[in-house]
Amino acid sequence: MKFRDNGRVLWSFARISLLQQTRNAFAKKVLTARLSSSKDSSTSDQPNLLKYHVLPLEETLNRFMITVKPLLTPEEFKEQEKITHDFQNGQGEELQNLLEEVGGQEKNWLAHRWLKVAYLQFRSPVTCFSSPGMTFPKQNFENAHQFVDYTSRVIFGLGEFNDLVHAKKIPIVKMGKNELDNSQFGKVFGTCRIPKRFTDDIVYNPCSDYVVVIYLNHFYQLKIYDKEGKLISAPCLAAQLEKIMAKETERGVPYGILTTDSRDNWAEAYEHLSNTPRNTDALKTIQNAMFTVSLDECTSPKEGRGAEELVLSLIHGKGSQCNSANRWMDKTIQLVVNPNGNVGFTYEHSPAEGQPIAMMMDYVVKKMKDDPSYGECGSEDFTPARKIKFCEVSKCVEQWLIIAQKNVDKLVRDLQMKVLKFDGYGKDYIKKQRLGPDSYIQMALQLAFFKLHSEPAAQYESAHLRIFDGGRTETIRSCSNESLAFCLAMDDVSSPAEEKAHTIREAVMCHQMYAKLALVGKGVDRHLFGLRQMAVENCLPVPEFFASPGYVKSTHFRMSTSQVATKYDAFMGYGPSAEDGYACCYNPREHDIILAISAWRRCLATDHLKFAKLLAQSFVQMREVLGDCPPSTDKPAKLKCKF
Repeated sequence: MKFRDNGRVLWSFARISLLQQTRNAFAKKVLTARLSSSKDSSTSDQPNLLKYHVLPLEETLNRFMITVKPLLTPEEFKEQEKITHDFQNGQGEELQNLLEEVGGQEKNWLAHRWLKVAYLQFRSPVTCFSSPGMTFPKQNFENAHQFVDYTSRVIFGLGEFNDLVHAKKIPIVKMGKNELDNSQFGKVFGTCRIPKRFTDDIVYNPCSDYVVVIYLNHFYQLKIYDKEGKLISAPCLAAQLEKIMAKETERGVPYGILTTDSRDNWAEAYEHLSNTPRNTDALKTIQNAMFTVSLDECTSPKEGRGAEELVLSLIHGKGSQCNSANRWMDKTIQLVVNPNGNVGFTYEHSPAEGQPIAMMMDYVVKKMKDDPSYGECGSEDFTPARKIKFCEVSKCVEQWLIIAQKNVDKLVRDLQMKVLKFDGYGKDYIKKQRLGPDSYIQMALQLAFFKLHSEPAAQYESAHLRIFDGGRTETIRSCSNESLAFCLAMDDVSSPAEEKAHTIREAVMCHQMYAKLALVGKGVDRHLFGLRQMAVENCLPVPEFFASPGYVKSTHFRMSTSQVATKYDAFMGYGPSAEDGYACCYNPREHDIILAISAWRRCLATDHLKFAKLLAQSFVQMREVLGDCPPSTDKPAKLKCKF
């Protein structure tokens, strides 16, 4: 779901960012005492944010039944009605009382539980499974100097953005009358996930003043602020990067590849790796950095596969023989720069959603585009980069390195990606049809899946909950009775154009209706999550409802989607959440739409290339239908769908 655009406001306050540096320097000194914390120490400075509520059980279950109907047979739906009724009047009522009690005591009962269960207890690798790649516009480096110069200016820009966060200059945006929570901006710099058995930890270091540069698997601590807290100039940073690159001529021990493995494997290896004081210090230095900077070895993308190889290089580094070890996947922000011009972020999803990351990219790209000398006005009082040294690798850690190399190479082979740059039209045309671009694209995805698999998909789209204090996301359930009617009409050659156009509009508007509910915390999934957690936390049996056909089918998201918007030629990509599904992250621009579509090679039922082709056909078909039946100037007809 699109976050409201606050770009114009951002650029206006960015102009005064340099004036804030001296003021921020003082703030950094004051805050040094809390440099490292194992807990989220950021508290909201926005007293007007809403408390996250607990919805009435009946309201959620009624909405749940509407959303599952297109995914069930008539017999399954009848069975589901009985199961849901029994749940509502039995165990569900008890769990609802427990949740309401918790909700009355906490400002946001969901946030910390969601962080723990959805992220920190997730045992698959963050690589491919949960950490997205956010691309920058493609660069053209003619030589190593340009490569280093560009990297240093991006580092400077991120430091400047960090100063704006500390100075609380990120604009507070409203959705209607409600402010949106800005706390996620303070949770991305200096944050790192720590591998632990069963449940990972996460540490916040908001006042970190250095980055860690990774080159040929070697790690260097590079201060980007001087002793007075002022940003060091880009040319000084570039000189340090050049020295690092000149010093290292051979690959080091690939410790970074351990972070690409499953969380349990990495936790086991971490215990062995951190059992000496030197290694413990090395790990803490990496973890406490503002972010990491991966200076990758140059690779040559296959012809016609540039966009795919760009985003895959961010998601997984392209394997143990390429750049997968030149990473630290636990860091929230990893800046990745390749001499071939591929640039972007790899970001660990635990503390924040995608749009703040995209906003940082927008900020830096615009500053560099508008000012050719950007970054030259900083401090020249720099500290030389310091190599972070580990002890000689032990036999045990060496075995874990071998395992991690094998596993990441398997992931690299398994994840398939197609970047569709649909240039037939963009959100400008969709708006002229009096339709919402996000909902329109969601229906095109439903149609493409239906064309390929002859059935509807449970489709996940993330909606932010930023009107709530500490809000994260709710699920927009994009599959509806109206979306299924739309797919059936579009697939029926005998259906008249007027009928097809009507179903498009009905499906799009119903999606918009559910999206609006989700944005104010009235979706289905987080409430049901809370009820299930009450059973787990109170050692009660998990109700049969959570194994029912409707619940299982509607939460098996064969389509995992999100919108991350930017005006630049950039996009985000990630792996599917379901074995037999697809992921699709998209950037709708004025006159085109960029979509990153992924699937698992091991699943014979999916085909990312066919899906992309059918998606493009769906966009074309939808325009043809709407072209034959332009929007009425009359007042829109009353929607039949109800949630």
